[in-house]
Amino acid sequence: MRPHSLTSRGRPRIVKPVVALTVASVLMVPVFFHVAQSVANDQPSLAKAQSGSEKSTSEAAAQRTGRSAAEAHCAAVKASVQDAGFADSVSVTCQDGKALITSDTYPDHEMMTGIVGTNEQVPVPANHYTSPVMLEPTLGDTPQTRDAALGVAVNGVPIYDYTGGGEMSQDDLSSYQAKNDTLATKQLDACGGHAGRGDDYHYHVKPVCMIDKMKNADDNPIIGWAFDGYPIYGDDNPDGSHIAMDVLDVCNGQPDDTFGYRYHTSEQAPYIIQCLMGEVPEAKDLPRVPPLKAASGDTQADSRGRPAGTPPQGGVEDLVFTQQADGKRSMDYTYHGEAYYIRYTPTDTPNCYDFETRTVTDGGDVKTGEYCR
Repeated sequence: MRPHSLTSRGRPRIVKPVVALTVASVLMVPVFFHVAQSVANDQPSLAKAQSGSEKSTSEAAAQRTGRSAAEAHCAAVKASVQDAGFADSVSVTCQDGKALITSDTYPDHEMMTGIVGTNEQVPVPANHYTSPVMLEPTLGDTPQTRDAALGVAVNGVPIYDYTGGGEMSQDDLSSYQAKNDTLATKQLDACGGHAGRGDDYHYHVKPVCMIDKMKNADDNPIIGWAFDGYPIYGDDNPDGSHIAMDVLDVCNGQPDDTFGYRYHTSEQAPYIIQCLMGEVPEAKDLPRVPPLKAASGDTQADSRGRPAGTPPQGGVEDLVFTQQADGKRSMDYTYHGEAYYIRYTPTDTPNCYDFETRTVTDGGDVKTGEYCR
C-alpha cells in the first residue's frame, strides 16, 4: 500500500468526509497544483539559503537555556506530544541523534467508516512501532520520497503522502497524481486515514479527527514530525496567518524562524507532506509496518500472512467499522447488494487475532485463521 490523507475554530477547513469532495473541486486541484509547484520548485534552494540564519536562531535560543540544539529539539518533540494530550499513549525518548516516538499506531478516534474505495484491509494495533525523528535537521538538495511513512502525527499514527500508487518519482512531485489521489478516489475515512497493506492505520491528508481531540488544538500547534526532523503544522502559519497559495514548496513546506523549516497541511493537493526536504541517512530503511503473519500451527491461515485485498471495482457501499469492549472489531460493507465483512478478535496469544472474513477479493468465500503481529 502506498502513502497519503484530511479544523474548525474559525480557520479554513478541509471537507471532512471523503465522499463530499465534488467533481468541480477535483478538477480544480491540478490547476492549483501546477501553479503552486511552478513557484515551489525554487523554494528548496530558498529554504536552504535561509536555513543558516534560522538555525542559528534556534541554536541561540538553545544556548540561552543551557541546552544543545539537539536537547532543545528533543524537548520540542516531547512537548508537542505532551501539550496535545497524547503522552499516555505515546512515548518519546531521545538517543543517538534521534527522537524516538513510540506508539501502537492505533488512534483514539473513529476509523474506516465512510470509505468507498476500500482495499479490504483493516486497522490492527502495531505495538511498539517507533518513528525516528532527526534531532539536528539539515535541509538537503533533493527531495526524498518513499513508498511508506514520511513522518508521524503527535498521536503516534504514521503520516504518508497523499498518493496510493507506489513510490513517487521526482517528476510525480510537481504534477498532480489524479488517479492515485487517495482523497479524490475515496480511499480515506472522514478522519483522513485508512488501513494499508500491513493492516496498519495511517494518515494521507490532514488528520482532522486527531486535531479535534488535541488539548492545544486552538493554538496552531505542531501536529506531527517528519522523519527528517522538521515539524508539521496545519493549514495556517504558527501565528495564525494565512498561507498564500504559492508559498509552499514541492514537499508542502516553507522556511521557519524557529526550526529552520516546517511542513504544512493544505486544502488542495498535495494536502500534507509529500516528500522529505531534509537529509535522512538511509531513508529507505525507515520503519514500515509489515503484514500480519499466520499464527504458528494454524493450518487454515495463509502461511505467507494475511493476503492483500484487492479494491472492489467501483467501490463499496455503507462501510462501517465497529469496536466492542472485548476487543472484537468488525468492518462491514455491501457490494452489488451483497454483504461482506472482516471480523477479528484478540486471542490469548499477545498481538494475535482470530479472523473471519467474507470479502470481495475472495469471491464471497468465508475464510478463517489466526494472524499475529
